[in-house]
Amino acid sequence: MKTAVYPGTFDPVTNGHIDIIERALKLFDKLYILVGENPQKAATFSSEERVYMLKEALKKHNNRVEVEHFGELLLNYVKKKKSNVIIRGLRAISDFEFEFQRAQFNREFAKDIETIFIMTKDDYAFLSSSIIKEIAMFGGSVKGFVPQIVEKKLRDKFRR
Repeated sequence: MKTAVYPGTFDPVTNGHIDIIERALKLFDKLYILVGENPQKAATFSSEERVYMLKEALKKHNNRVEVEHFGELLLNYVKKKKSNVIIRGLRAISDFEFEFQRAQFNREFAKDIETIFIMTKDDYAFLSSSIIKEIAMFGGSVKGFVPQIVEKKLRDKFRR
C-alpha cells in the first residue's frame, strides 16, 4: 500500500487544502493528515477543533484518510506510519522557497523520505487560512472557500 503524510496547521482547513488532499489521493492509497502547531502563530482553533473540521470535511474519504494531531518531529511520525513520502502544497513561488528549504533539511536527516510538492488549482492559489480568518472576523462571507463545517465554526467563533 502506498501511503503519504500531509502535515499542516490547517487553522482552519480551506478548499485549497482539500484540493491538495484529493489530488494526493489519486497518487496514494492512504493519506495521513497531521494537524500540527506553528510555534510562531497563536492558533485560532484548538487542535481538537481542527482535527474535527478536517474529519468532517473529508467524510467521503474516511477509508483512505486518517486525521490526527501530532506534536513530535515530523520525520519520526512519517517513519512510525511506515511511509516515506511527505506531501506539501504550493500556492505560489513565494511558498516554494520555504518548502524547498524544509524539504532539503528533512532529506539531510532522512534520506529515504521524499517530499512531493502539489500545486493547488488556480481557483485556490490566492487562499490562505490567515485571509479566511480575517474575512470571517470582519463579517465577510467565506462560502465557497472553505468546507461548510469550517464556515459554520468561523461564524460561531467571530459572531458579533
